[in-house]
Amino acid sequence: MSLRTNAETIVDEQGQQVRLRGVCIGGWMNLENFINGYSGSAYGQRVVMEEVLGKSRTHFFFERMMDYFLGPGDLAFLRSLGVNTVRLPFNYRHFESDADPFAYIEAGFERLARAVAWCEAEGLYAILDLHAVAGWQNPDWHSDNGNRVALFWQTKHYQDRFVAFWEELARRFSGNRTVAGYNVMNEPVTGTTRGRFTDRYQTDWAPLNAIYHRVVEAIRAIDPDHIIFLEGDLYSTRFAELDSPFAENLVYSSHNYNAAGFGHGQYPGINGGEHWDAQKQVAVFEAQEGTRFCKQHQVPLWVGEFGSVYNGPSEEVPARLRAMDDQLATFNQGGAHWTAWTYKDVGTMGWVMVDPDSEYLERISRVLELKGTLNTDSWAGWRPQGEASKFIDRAAEAAAVAMNDPQLPAKAFANHFRQAALDGFLGGLLQPVYAEAFKGLSEVELDRVLASFAIERCCKNEGLLTVVRKHL
Repeated sequence: MSLRTNAETIVDEQGQQVRLRGVCIGGWMNLENFINGYSGSAYGQRVVMEEVLGKSRTHFFFERMMDYFLGPGDLAFLRSLGVNTVRLPFNYRHFESDADPFAYIEAGFERLARAVAWCEAEGLYAILDLHAVAGWQNPDWHSDNGNRVALFWQTKHYQDRFVAFWEELARRFSGNRTVAGYNVMNEPVTGTTRGRFTDRYQTDWAPLNAIYHRVVEAIRAIDPDHIIFLEGDLYSTRFAELDSPFAENLVYSSHNYNAAGFGHGQYPGINGGEHWDAQKQVAVFEAQEGTRFCKQHQVPLWVGEFGSVYNGPSEEVPARLRAMDDQLATFNQGGAHWTAWTYKDVGTMGWVMVDPDSEYLERISRVLELKGTLNTDSWAGWRPQGEASKFIDRAAEAAAVAMNDPQLPAKAFANHFRQAALDGFLGGLLQPVYAEAFKGLSEVELDRVLASFAIERCCKNEGLLTVVRKHL
């Protein structure tokens, strides 16, 4: 029997309470620009790579990146820290082609199954996380969305593919005791683009509740046992009108990023215009809709993502670590399960990081420099604004003044305009720079470069690991 829920707790086969605590493997089967080092969307980068390297070497490149990014040694290392759970994010593109929908790609399932087997060997639970959905469930880079329009919510074809894919996953993993459960959709965003510019964002609850009912029923017809994890709307922060629990073994997931983890500012101290300290962490956690939803319905809460960035000004790194320390203590005291974001990256927030002196980072150094100058990575908001970013602010202010629309405040509009223009458009313009860094390399040479992601060659974020061990 798999893990199951018992009121607000999760228990194992013997009825013993289990606290899921661990980390997400972002950047593995779902690439992200700030994690892996490229720019823009993953799919857009892959297309440009094919133009520069050709299809065969591009396929080899990304396969080898995944091979080195996560292996048995990574799971053994995580187990040595005291982790008991890993969340495995994946992109639908590894399992299904848009050119041939409903026909599944065996290699994707084989890679996922190998990772689950490695977890089993180390005694770890695995949460299967569909991070990028066909048709895009949100407008951002982490759902591999290069056009910033989420088509999923209005398109039956994509919804049918989503349900059918989970039926296929359920057939393959039903009865697998290593799998803690199915995280059916990462960070849905159902509302209109305009709504996200304002503090008056309106969730479209009907399609979200409908697809959750439909996918849970479809999974349960094949796999009656595994936990199913459901996230709130607006990047897993909105739960107000989510249907109350309607099936057994449902766990609800919020994502709890906050200003204290991203700075600028000391901690305790002012971050994002507010004073943050341990007391504030507790107050914010208790006030969040996900926390209140789970308490109201007496179901378990899993904080599926949270984290701090550590590549800002060196004098602020200790503050980010103190913020993480207090946030983890808050989750444990509040009885929440958690998986931090993220395990490995090129130097932003990973528990381990690619060596700054590695050949990979040397080759993409120009890309990283341009991303900093042009402010294209949303996850590096602490960086001083460059001229491109300042221009966006001026344009947003001019638009807000000209339109004189109270629902289009300049600051909120600028934040989204900046992400669309800088992360999306300018980020896309940097993709050839990334591809050219590997032009002319043989498969043997590419393999050598991508081995920079191997755990044996990575640097440990010892300050962060010291904090994490305390709470595992």
